[in-house]
Amino acid sequence: MQPPVALTIAGSDNSAGAGAQADLKTFTAFKVYGLTAITCVVAEVPGKVAAIQPVEPAIVTQQIELSFGAFPIGAVKTGLLHSSAIVEAVCDAMAKCRVPLVVDPVMIATSGHRLLDEDAVTLYQRRLFPMAALVTPNLDEAAALLGRPIPDLEAMRKAGTELVGRYGCPFLLKGGHLKGERATDLLFDGSSVREFSAPFVPGVSTHGTGCTYSAAITAGLAGGLALPEAVEAAKQYLSRAVQKFFRWPRGDERTDALNHFA
Repeated sequence: MQPPVALTIAGSDNSAGAGAQADLKTFTAFKVYGLTAITCVVAEVPGKVAAIQPVEPAIVTQQIELSFGAFPIGAVKTGLLHSSAIVEAVCDAMAKCRVPLVVDPVMIATSGHRLLDEDAVTLYQRRLFPMAALVTPNLDEAAALLGRPIPDLEAMRKAGTELVGRYGCPFLLKGGHLKGERATDLLFDGSSVREFSAPFVPGVSTHGTGCTYSAAITAGLAGGLALPEAVEAAKQYLSRAVQKFFRWPRGDERTDALNHFA
């Protein structure tokens, strides 16, 4: 028996806590063979994005097409696409592929650094979201899509219903930014709302939680799980990765990272 195969279309993070590196760690934890199509090279560490160098869109296209030609890919996720030209290339390539697509609309880094061009956001809405089996915005990204803040769980319920109605695909709204006693996420599929909750872990300054969560969902879909079951397994995995985080002291400061091996 060969393992399921999943493809991540994402940026490269040198600190390996986010981006394609985090996705590959997550795929491996789920015993899924991971492929990558690198969209950009990001110079970053937790809390700081120093520079982003995009890859030529034609190279992104070739990575995707070669991967599909050589492997039985069961599911795909997108992470940081960065520019409208790369979004167009990804949409053109994925229009030919009939596998579940998880879209993590990476717009704003945990550090607050904007990662996605304004024009690219419009393309997400017009072309990429309609292809998706699931879109996984955090509350900042969902607020940017709707043009209003999402301050509490009730606002999350209204926002998710509106996003599904607007774009016609399932949405998972991630509520970790609310920072209550529990981190609660809501899955909207157009007919029901499912809640996924875990204890909120204070005092942890990791990055890459969104990448890891969406990669774990993608791994579940590649392995044949239905969407709710894939989200449940991913939520449990992410919770362990946060709770058992790594920490390296740096003088008076520190570097935290998710434990993808938990």
